[in-house]
Amino acid sequence: MGKQCKKKWQGLKLLHIVKRKIKSVKEYILKTLLKVNQNSKSNMSDKVDSLRYFELSEFECPCELGSGEKMNIDFLHKLDKARHIAQTPFKITSGYRCKEHNLKVGGRVGSSHLKGLAADIGYNGSRERYLIINALIQVGINRIGIAKTFVHCDVDNSKDINVIWLY
Repeated sequence: MGKQCKKKWQGLKLLHIVKRKIKSVKEYILKTLLKVNQNSKSNMSDKVDSLRYFELSEFECPCELGSGEKMNIDFLHKLDKARHIAQTPFKITSGYRCKEHNLKVGGRVGSSHLKGLAADIGYNGSRERYLIINALIQVGINRIGIAKTFVHCDVDNSKDINVIWLY
């Protein structure tokens, strides 16, 4: 075998070794990601299971089955805690929204509902409204909008905090 053939053969051998290493690294990364994803799902499901008063389906966009899973779990835990404090049912009238549904209901561009960081809670009468708002404030939800039939709340840190507005 000539020098050139030998070098070419060694180069091909080295290339084959590198490809095998890359393949094993890819497999390792995929296995690790799969494991992390499974742990995340299991942790998410544990966190969702720990909600006392709500089901994810209550927060779904009517256009998108299963979209309640797009809600921020920390926000849901705050709502759950607020519901416990208020000792009155929280009737979720709007949770997560897809862009189309947000437009359909007259939601704002950039609505916190699009990010899973907001909910609207229906109420009957001023006493229920007071109990809901008081509980939301106690758990640290500090963006609240008040309408005639619902209270909007969100934890969108990209917007002004410590605000209450009227619709």
